[in-house]
Amino acid sequence: MTAHTSLSSANGTPTFPPVRACIFDMDGLLIDSEDAYTRVTNTILRENGRPDIPWSIKAQLQGRPGPSAGKIFRAWAQLPITEEQFMKRQMELQREEFRHCKPLAGVETLLGRLVQAHTMMDAQNRARSPGGDRKPVRLALATSSHGRNYDLKTATMTRLFSVFPEKQKIVGDDERIPKGRGKPLPDIYLLALQTINEALAAEEEPEREILPEECLVFEDSVPGVEAGRRAGMRVVWVPHSGLLNVFKDRIDEVLAGRTGEHDEDDLSHQASTPLPGSPGRPGELGDGWGEILSSLEHFDYRKYGIDYKDQRYRSESGQFALPGTTDKELEEMTARADGKLHAPEEGTPRNATPVPVFGDAQSKPSSLPTTKT
Repeated sequence: MTAHTSLSSANGTPTFPPVRACIFDMDGLLIDSEDAYTRVTNTILRENGRPDIPWSIKAQLQGRPGPSAGKIFRAWAQLPITEEQFMKRQMELQREEFRHCKPLAGVETLLGRLVQAHTMMDAQNRARSPGGDRKPVRLALATSSHGRNYDLKTATMTRLFSVFPEKQKIVGDDERIPKGRGKPLPDIYLLALQTINEALAAEEEPEREILPEECLVFEDSVPGVEAGRRAGMRVVWVPHSGLLNVFKDRIDEVLAGRTGEHDEDDLSHQASTPLPGSPGRPGELGDGWGEILSSLEHFDYRKYGIDYKDQRYRSESGQFALPGTTDKELEEMTARADGKLHAPEEGTPRNATPVPVFGDAQSKPSSLPTTKT
């Protein structure tokens, strides 16, 4: 199957194999760090008598590696300070801002479900995947953030990001990414898939390798969507409301990876050796390989062939707590499993605090709005 070929039903509507791997961007998709970047940038602009950065410019920076984003920004900003002065001030502000990053709406629930989820294999895929028809969905992270900034942003969310195996966390300065081949080139997503397949091959009962068309990329940026499409993967685009306002009349172009902002010659002739499959090619308008969502809260698992049990917590005795299970109910459930059923205490409130998806203090349900602001 070629990079952008899907199966077709009798009426010509494209159909796809069930998703076996989900690969996530981070900034502005999983955590609210894009707003932190905006605050830092605007602070420096105002200190130097320049206007705030508009979304028409920020849209070109999102998702890109630092050097290429910096080149675009400097050409627009025309700051009266040196690049070294700008970088020093930016790092000072980022150290403070990144400490306060938190998950965006729907992220904790989505990752909590996917880490337990299975691919719903159809007859054709069962035949190609020996060992049963309930294969776990594989997860990877592919962010343009360098390792230092990744650590700063996620310091209070280590439990949340533990769903991604260490070798499947790809950061922007990962030495395995060919130099100069960041988004919108597909290399980072191709590398993420490579790490997943390497992990599969090392298992006692290895599955067949996962193909690009069996991967689902989650992105918030336009260059990131293009990178996913060039990798031959399906894409879910979850844009910031400010970004969507810039591209509201070009949504189909974004989903196809055809916004026309990137020179094909530049993409195809970088100095370093690309990963196999790069630079790839964008999709076609309306081909069904991309979807836009206002929030990860609205993700349709079954549409992508993903099955999950909404289980948020496993007790030491192996009992699962369903959504809304209170601390008191969990205690009684554990007692039943131990043969020591506790009598309910008088006055126990019916609206006690539910058990969160993840157990640390940073994992409380998000109160952010449906679209990122």
